[in-house]
Amino acid sequence: MNLNETSNRPYEECGVFGVWGVPDAAALTALGLHALQHRGQEAAGIVSYDGERFHQHKGLGLVGEVFGDSRVIASLPGPVAIGHNRYATTGGTHVRNVQPLYADYEFGGLSVAHNGNLTNSATLKQALVKRGCIFQSMTDTEVFIHLIAISLYSNVLDRFLDAVKQVKGAYSLITLTPNDGLIGMRDPLGVRPLVLGRLPGHEVGNGGWVLSSETCALDIIGAEYVRDIEPGEVVVIDETGIRSLHPFGDQGARFCVFEHIYFARPDSVLEHVPVYEARKKIGAELALESGVEADVVVPVPDSGVPSAVGYAAQSNIPFELGIIRNHYVGRTFIEPTDQIRNLGVKMKHSANRAVLAGKRVILVDDSIVRGTTSRKIVDMVRAAGATEVHMRITSPPTKHPCFYGIDTPEESKLMAATHTVEEMAKAIGVESLAFVSFDGLYRALGHNGRAEGATRYCDACFTGDYPISLVDKEGNLVH
Repeated sequence: MNLNETSNRPYEECGVFGVWGVPDAAALTALGLHALQHRGQEAAGIVSYDGERFHQHKGLGLVGEVFGDSRVIASLPGPVAIGHNRYATTGGTHVRNVQPLYADYEFGGLSVAHNGNLTNSATLKQALVKRGCIFQSMTDTEVFIHLIAISLYSNVLDRFLDAVKQVKGAYSLITLTPNDGLIGMRDPLGVRPLVLGRLPGHEVGNGGWVLSSETCALDIIGAEYVRDIEPGEVVVIDETGIRSLHPFGDQGARFCVFEHIYFARPDSVLEHVPVYEARKKIGAELALESGVEADVVVPVPDSGVPSAVGYAAQSNIPFELGIIRNHYVGRTFIEPTDQIRNLGVKMKHSANRAVLAGKRVILVDDSIVRGTTSRKIVDMVRAAGATEVHMRITSPPTKHPCFYGIDTPEESKLMAATHTVEEMAKAIGVESLAFVSFDGLYRALGHNGRAEGATRYCDACFTGDYPISLVDKEGNLVH
């Protein structure tokens, strides 16, 4: 079963993290993955290299569950390690799909951790299988493994470059090899994030380099942010230093705007934009564009909190935590009957009756996908005594599926694709519903608007403007 058949919210595929030249690389990698837990909760894995051998440990569950035993970390020696958090958008939740993936080649071992989605992976896989390649997983990441294996180039870096030039999609990846060290890369349009950091005290020599999906993971290990890896850039970290290659030239930048709206942790900085401040500004734009008389502004936690702060400040309406989130909800131990599924929202969120009773409420959330979760939250707020409910959304309407690493349903199941805003408001049971405009969103991110020819973000889920060709979809080869 594809997970997006049951998803009521968008989900990011995963987070990647790598450390070079530190004695306790695996321990730092585990901490980094912990900070990136929001990017994937299905599974986690780490591969380390001690100068002679590779070591790996992978498992299903949260980082603390997979790497909570000190003996596990002790089994991952070496000064270099890469790690991965997974949310399954391609393939299923099975141990064989857990990254980083590892393979033995004639030139030695190689491990790769990948965030995003390849839009031609099914096409490439079909050709590779015809050549005799045997796939061990259901992830598109394994395509990299086989392309490197069949490359005719002699050294690992050239094989890697040969492989990435054959793939299309939105991705960031970290590769670990014994000879070429740590290799990090972003796709040519930089849709998915990757940053470079440095651990203090390692300025002499070449140790202490860090690659991460987000800056919040640098903070947890005390690393200093150096810079973002540029779109299409390949960085190679080894004993000789750090090198930068640009095999694709400058193709522009189309960073995923949903990273700012929802996916990234609020304490991260993306493309030089602090996420928390961006979300506050989006909330303020919403208040300017679609203000309404109300008594309280209430966020749908957690992603709605910064935007609700901005909305409340701009509108001079009190901010209140009218919905409390339970952060300790895991897989239910109860048989998932229809009744239990319907209680899912109540397991994750509880209404704060003292705040909501008798009040006109503005609910601030990041998106509406299918609309089912929004309806349940609205019903819960009304049951707590709210006299009016107005919903404000910090993204434009999600009308199109994402093929670049975000788990969204097909277009026919996206509420905004089949309903007008007025119809959506009626369906989820609110007095009014409004989404931030494109110009408001872009202003909040420091731009003058979504001017033609000046678009700097990938916003295909709102516009249907896909900046990377959808090879598999166009050829009816979908996962």
